[in-house]
Amino acid sequence: MRFTKMQGLGNDYVYVNGFTEHVKDHAQMAKFVSDRHFGIGSDGLIFINPSKVADFEMEMYNADGSRGKMCGNGIRCVAKYVYDYGLTDKTTISVETLGGIKYLDLSVEDGKVVSVRVDMGEPVLKPEEIPVRAEGDTVVSKPLEVNGKTYLMTAVSMGNPHSVIYVDDVKGLDLEKMGPDFENHEVFPDRVNTEFAKVIDRHTVEMRVWERGSGETLACGTGACAVAVASILNGYTDREVTVKLLGGDLFIEWDEKTNKVYMTGPAQVVFDGELKCDESGNC
Repeated sequence: MRFTKMQGLGNDYVYVNGFTEHVKDHAQMAKFVSDRHFGIGSDGLIFINPSKVADFEMEMYNADGSRGKMCGNGIRCVAKYVYDYGLTDKTTISVETLGGIKYLDLSVEDGKVVSVRVDMGEPVLKPEEIPVRAEGDTVVSKPLEVNGKTYLMTAVSMGNPHSVIYVDDVKGLDLEKMGPDFENHEVFPDRVNTEFAKVIDRHTVEMRVWERGSGETLACGTGACAVAVASILNGYTDREVTVKLLGGDLFIEWDEKTNKVYMTGPAQVVFDGELKCDESGNC
């Protein structure tokens, strides 16, 4: 199986060309390649496939083998892959995901994609659609009790569910201990990604993220979008926000007229490789 390892702000995935490569058990392969000791090492596995409704399909799996609906950093790398590896010569493309069709604008320098602006669509704010078990039309700064401590939560879906928690210090948090309790809290029927955010000023927010199925990652594109939307809903920032993650910065815009969220950030190739696997998929 030929593959390419790529990363967006340190959020790394193994990418497989689904046009040419055929893998029997995608979920099991995701668990194998994601293992940082016995596999390739990544936050998950993404197949780039043909699509009947868009230019390409992004089939995404988390490190634990669970299917992911959408990944902001991952989809930017998809855009770089299809252009840099000659699957398209277009600088505006559409990508089918379980979170809907996304539209991407590619910035190219010297024949290579250096950054991608993604139309992430409209944020989902209705509790039952996120999903989160809560009353009301939205979940903005609502109390959430976790292990005896009450936090104020703002819930947003950007194709997958996010819970944004504002804290005074993101650096000092023990996410390995806290993260699973938020991810598996009973109010989130499909589990949840949790962003712990600190507002720096009207245009800047700092965050760390615990992703369902992967744990803490260096960056989360949909999470950065959720943080920007939550910060605007709470009145903390303006509609253009730089979100600072462990792996770098993402620029997020929430357009007031269209209600759409746009994310701009880099994508990079780490290396190409090939796994020797038998007919049963054992590598």
